[in-house]
Amino acid sequence: METLTTRRELKKAETRRSLAGAALRLAMEHGLDGVTVEDIADAAGVSRRTFSNYFASKEEAVLDSDRERFRALVALVGARPEHEGAWQALRASTAELYRDRPLPDVEWMAQLRLLRRHPSLIARQAGDQVALERDLTAVLVLREPDEEVARLMAATFLATIRTGIALWLEGAGEQQLPELVDRLLGRVAVQGT
Repeated sequence: METLTTRRELKKAETRRSLAGAALRLAMEHGLDGVTVEDIADAAGVSRRTFSNYFASKEEAVLDSDRERFRALVALVGARPEHEGAWQALRASTAELYRDRPLPDVEWMAQLRLLRRHPSLIARQAGDQVALERDLTAVLVLREPDEEVARLMAATFLATIRTGIALWLEGAGEQQLPELVDRLLGRVAVQGT
């Protein structure tokens, strides 16, 4: 029974990735307004109903890889050794995330950045950032009991990551993103680190 469940879960994860990948690729090729849910389902080789089992909208599908990366980051921070301080756990988790997941190229990131300026994605992105800050704060409080400090760390961390990505894009990838982000995180003075 366990093997069947595992296979089923793997198949579901594969379908979800396929739909999200098709949504992002099609939106980058045709613009978000030029893509329908039916187009995404067709490109992934599934029905419209199957699409609806995974995502409520095409916007949700486009942003799914970001949400997956967010979930992975929160899990990595939560799994760090207990003796690490909160900021140290954030830095180590970020390095691990970049090491374990291949980075997209600069051109792809620039296109994605333009796509994310679409009005229907902006509110979802803002909501996702708020949720990520909340989730990071929850795992940081286990290391930094002052919730205000934990929340400030989460917000500062996310702002530093966004700044690193912007600098990386502006420099057309001249620097390695993981090293740039780690250098910026090292320059931030945070209470309790």
